[in-house]
Amino acid sequence: MVTVRVPPGPTPVDGGTAELLADADRDGSWVLMVDGTPQSHVDLEEPTHLEFEYVRRMGHVLDLAAEPGAPLDVVHLGGGALTLPRYVATTRPGSRQRVVEHDQALTDLVREHLPLPRNARVRVRADDARAGLAALRPAAADVVLTDVFAGARTPAHLTSVEFVREVARVLRPGGVYAANVADGPPLRFARGQAATLRAVFRHVCLLAEPGTMRGRRFGNLVAVASDTELPLAAFTRACARDPMPSRVVDGEDLHRFVGRTQPVTDADAQPSPEPPAGVFGR
Repeated sequence: MVTVRVPPGPTPVDGGTAELLADADRDGSWVLMVDGTPQSHVDLEEPTHLEFEYVRRMGHVLDLAAEPGAPLDVVHLGGGALTLPRYVATTRPGSRQRVVEHDQALTDLVREHLPLPRNARVRVRADDARAGLAALRPAAADVVLTDVFAGARTPAHLTSVEFVREVARVLRPGGVYAANVADGPPLRFARGQAATLRAVFRHVCLLAEPGTMRGRRFGNLVAVASDTELPLAAFTRACARDPMPSRVVDGEDLHRFVGRTQPVTDADAQPSPEPPAGVFGR
C-alpha cells in the first residue's frame, strides 16, 4: 500500500487554488481539483487505471506507440497530477520521461502528497510548455503529449502550425503526437486543430466520443498525428472496449470534418473555448 501524507486542503498555486480529494468510489485514488475543475485522477495502488475517458484514449496512443513493455522517451506538455507519467512508468519500465509544467507550486503539492511509482524516471521542468519544448534537442522523443490548460482553456500559443512544427522537430522518425482538444458545438476549434496537424504531419486522426464528434455536447477529443501510418485498426478496437466507447475519425471522414477550415497560425491563434457552466464540475 502506498503511504500518502494527508493533503492540506485548498492550497494556493500559481494557477489558482488546488485541492487533492480522495475518490470515494475507489480506494487509493485521488482527484486533483484546480479552481473547482477536476484536472487529474490518480490511482496510487493501480497507476494503470485511467479514470478520465480522454486520458484513457491518450493511454491507447502510448500503448500502441511501440511493442508492449518497450521503454519510450516521452515528453509531457502539462503535468497536473502526473497521471500519464505514472502510467508509462508502470507499463513501460525504463522509460525516460520529461514533463513541462508551468505551475511549480502545483508540482510540489502533487509530488509531496502523491508519490510517483518506485524507479520512475520522470523529470519535471517548471516552464511554459512551448518554451520547454523549444529547449529540447531534435529527435529527442518517441511520443509527445499535450494536455495544457490555463484555467479551463488551452492557451492560444499551443494551437498553431508553428507550435506543431516544434513538436515535429522534437519527435524521432516514426514518433507520434497526441493532444487533448476540448471543444463543443459547432466544433470550430477542433476542426482548426485537425487542419493544423494535417499541415505538418502526413497522418492524422481524431479519437472522440460520438456525441461530442457530432457536436451534441462539449467534450474532449484526442488528436493524434505522425509521419508514419497510425495503427487505426488497433485504435478502433481499443476505443470500442472503453466504458464510454469512442470512434476513430480519419481519411475521408476527417477530410469532410475539416472541410475548408484553414490551419491556425501564431498570428490568428485563439485559446480553446470556455466550457459551459456545469461541464467538468464547473
